[in-house]
Formats: sequence, structure tokens, C-alpha cells
Amino acid sequence: MGLLLSGVPWIAAGVRSAHGQQMNSGHLLSFEEMVKPWVAGAKLVKMDVMLTAPILAENGSLVPMQVQVISPMTTQDHVTHVHLLSQRNPVSHMAVFHLGPWNGRAEISTRVRLAGTQDVVALARLSSGEFRYDRMEIIVTESACVDAS
Repeated sequence: MGLLLSGVPWIAAGVRSAHGQQMNSGHLLSFEEMVKPWVAGAKLVKMDVMLTAPILAENGSLVPMQVQVISPMTTQDHVTHVHLLSQRNPVSHMAVFHLGPWNGRAEISTRVRLAGTQDVVALARLSSGEFRYDRMEIIVTESACVDAS
């Protein structure tokens, strides 16, 4: 039995803690640095994932995002995870959503905090072990996730 978030069925959204993740506040990660911990040598293709967010976010505290992945969502062929990755946030792994054929559609809608202008990546893992992604730059005029240093 799934939950309903903005009209999109999903089963669980887990947000990984900062424990075990490197904290690099202000450091801009490369695309490879962002995806390598999750992809670990698996096939990575830029297709079938659509990341939608405002190009200009006046406030980085609540930036709306939607991710859609083209997938039949059958038992044999479905999206298992959607990761949201940040290039600049102190913790780059913003969220992970666990999906399966029970969802019917591979779509999520959420809000994230962004520590300034940066690239954001939506990384989808398929049941085949392959990864697909989309990325976009979001210009943030008022940063969130700012530390005291």
C-alpha cells in the first residue's frame, strides 16, 4: 500500500543521514564525483529521466523538483531507486526514493534545500542494474544549507 504525494503514488522515501558521507560545504563536486558512489561501474546513460525544477530559485530553502522516468514499471522492468544529488550541498545525497512495479509510474515530486547555484542530478536505478540520469543547473539567489564557518 503506497502513499500519495502530489498525486503521484510512491512507497517510501528514505533520506540518508550525513553519517558516512563526506561534508564538503561550498566545494563543487564534478558529475563523476556525484554519481560514482551510487553507480560503481554500472552502465550510466543520459536518457528517459526528466528532472523538472525552476531554473531560478529565489530561496534555496524550498526548491520544488519533479522527476519522471520512462519505464514500463513491470515486474521484469522497473525503476528501483531515484536519487537526488547535489553538486554543492554539505551532504551531496539529498534524497533517495524506493520504487517498484507497484507504483505504476516512476514519478516523484518533492522539495529540497540548495546551498547556492549548482547542478542537481536525478539518478534512476533500473531493475536491470543500469542507471539513467538527467541533470540541470539551478540558480539560487538566497542559499540554504549554510554552515557557520
